Amino acid sequence: MDVNQRVTILASLGNHLQNLSGESKAELYAKMQNYNNWFTPKQSAIALEGICRYLDYQQLTNWIEPYSIDNNSIPKNIGIIMAGNIPGVGFHDLLCTLVAGHRARVKLGSSDNILIPWLVEQLKDLSPELAANISFEERLSGMDAYIATGSDNSARYFDYYFGKYPHIIRKNRTSVAILNGKESEADLELLAKDIFTYYGLGCRNVSKVFFSDISQIQDFMKAIEKVNEALEHHKYFNNYEYNKSKYLINSIPHYDNGHLLLVESKDLVSPISVIYYEIYESLSDLQESLAGLEGKIQCLVSKDGWFNESIALGSAQAPEVNDYADKVDTLKFLLELN
Repeated sequence: MDVNQRVTILASLGNHLQNLSGESKAELYAKMQNYNNWFTPKQSAIALEGICRYLDYQQLTNWIEPYSIDNNSIPKNIGIIMAGNIPGVGFHDLLCTLVAGHRARVKLGSSDNILIPWLVEQLKDLSPELAANISFEERLSGMDAYIATGSDNSARYFDYYFGKYPHIIRKNRTSVAILNGKESEADLELLAKDIFTYYGLGCRNVSKVFFSDISQIQDFMKAIEKVNEALEHHKYFNNYEYNKSKYLINSIPHYDNGHLLLVESKDLVSPISVIYYEIYESLSDLQESLAGLEGKIQCLVSKDGWFNESIALGSAQAPEVNDYADKVDTLKFLLELN
């Protein structure tokens, strides 16, 4: 099977997913939520929409066009260790492996073991031959290469066991927003999507905001106040109540709009229901500071992407198929194994 055939089949999978009945989706989302109640139907629907975006035929063909893909190369066994923080988070690695013509040996994240196997079953109905290149494993020994995603702690474990093989090992990352005071209320509501989608559990979720002036904070908190759906989730609410109590008891200065806490901090990764912030003196100082944190930041967001190497507010959780995690070209890595 050549790469054009694989792409055609994957695009057919995308079309199939787009045309799923409401009943089929509801059944899938219920299973996902029963297993992990952070995965509400709305969050699972967002994840499935993102996968469909990857599987658009034109997107796929545009994506692979710059690469040289040898249809006669020998398939390799690729061990993929998936994270489980958001629904289907490991699908892009699986997609890259199939497009490159390799065999995917997948260890699922412990919190996300419904969506990926379900997708493989849908693929099997369309192409048993292509789906046969995917298996689910408990142990991944003797692979030709590894792609592993996890925390900073698990990355050390991955490096110890897989470091002698070709590998991509991903660590903790988060995302950051840059505001300059020119944002409208609508812009700030877009930023709320970057903060609250998946309840802040993803590496593309904004966990820190840089303001150019402290006067912007009230506008930010007021605009975000309207986007309070997260508070309906009991786990999010418990996190909010816990962090609020902690800051009050310890007399830590903070802003509170009823469902989100804003705390000044040099740190990047904030707890669920909390956003850290800093006030920057100048853009040059900010750029220098962020350059030193490049290995910790997944993406930057700003109004219409005005800040250098940033994307538009509201788009953090809508990556394109050529947006690689940690800016490491996964498809290039897999093709060079040949």
